Parts: sequence; structure tokens; C-alpha cells
Amino acid sequence: MNSLAQALPVSLQTALLLVASNVFMTFAWYGHLKNMASKPWVMAALVSWGIALFEYLLQVPANRIGATQFNVGQLKVMQEVISLSVFVPFAIFYLGEPFKLDYVWAALCLVGAAFFMFRG
Repeated sequence: MNSLAQALPVSLQTALLLVASNVFMTFAWYGHLKNMASKPWVMAALVSWGIALFEYLLQVPANRIGATQFNVGQLKVMQEVISLSVFVPFAIFYLGEPFKLDYVWAALCLVGAAFFMFRG
């Protein structure tokens, strides 16, 4: 697997790890709203903390790999774009939230942020 990872461009390695990290992050932050709504918040916090461990096991290498090619601002904007890209389907399909145009406007703002952070 290490040779496979080395064959992938740094940008793709970073993005894939951040996508996987954000899946765990989103479940850690919001999954308890559906699965543990009737449980004490402390229990939900402990379960979320356990899920967040897996987020960090992916996010830290993603940022270390990404830092070889991107600056910290670029990594942060990439993280936010990926975060919204993971969150919106999660909110709609998992939590049953209605689609809102505000998601589109937020995405357009992030496109602007990405433009300014990644322009030459």
C-alpha cells in the first residue's frame, strides 16, 4: 500500500485522506443527533470522542503530506471545501434535513476562497 500511496500525487493523497477524515468528523459531530438523541449528552460526547480519534488518525497524515505541497491556508481552505462536500449529503441523506439554497451559496463562497488561496 505504501508504494500505491507514493504513486498518487500529493494533492490526491491529501484530498482522499481529508475526505475520509471528514466522514468520521461529520459522524462524530452530528451523528449523535440521530443515533443518541435520547442518551445523556456525556455519553454522546464520549462516543463522539472515540469516533473523532479515527478522524485524527487520517487528518494528521493528510496535513503532513499536504504540507509538502500546500501552505497552511491552502490546506485549511481545502479542508473546508471537503467538509461542506461531506456535510451536505450527510445532512440531507442521513439526518433527513431538507436541501437549502444556503448550501449552494456557502459552496460558492468556498469556491471564491479556494480561488484566492490557490491562485498563482
